[in-house]
Amino acid sequence: MSERNSRLNRDVILSVLLLLFCGFLIWAGQQIRDPQFGELPPGTWPQAVSYVLTGFCLIYFFQAVTGRSFQDEMTEGAPPEETRGGPVKWILAYRNPIVCFAIYFAFLYTLPFFGTLVGGVLVVFLLLTALGGFTPRALLLHAVIAAISVGAMWALFTFGLRVLLPRGELFKVITLPLGVT
Repeated sequence: MSERNSRLNRDVILSVLLLLFCGFLIWAGQQIRDPQFGELPPGTWPQAVSYVLTGFCLIYFFQAVTGRSFQDEMTEGAPPEETRGGPVKWILAYRNPIVCFAIYFAFLYTLPFFGTLVGGVLVVFLLLTALGGFTPRALLLHAVIAAISVGAMWALFTFGLRVLLPRGELFKVITLPLGVT
């Protein structure tokens, strides 16, 4: 069996499994109880995310069935040269995604201490710095982008949508205005 056919079969199988998982997510989203408060039902966002994910999985499925892929044009099915030669070369070739996942898991681990606002600013700053460089100008730009983007999202969820986000142990004694605790 040729490399292209085996890859085609793996992609088709994986895309079908992902579509089945999306079907489960849609079904599970339908099972969320609606308390009839006259507001947006609690299952709306999980269902919306499930439908978007299903759309992406359908695109993946159609690409797998037709055998066309954006990656095929660049690599022709062979692994990149820098990934051959053992685990050290593989880690060096994929260091950016590995660092990003490590930063995100550190954010999840420290979320109970830092809370959403400070932890979010830190994770965005660290991700931008890991991917965008360490020059003084870049560090300043990363800090501004992190503070504005996470601060705006935090304010939107806290004050606009009245969602209780984790404050963390660092700010446990501080109370927020407008009755949000």
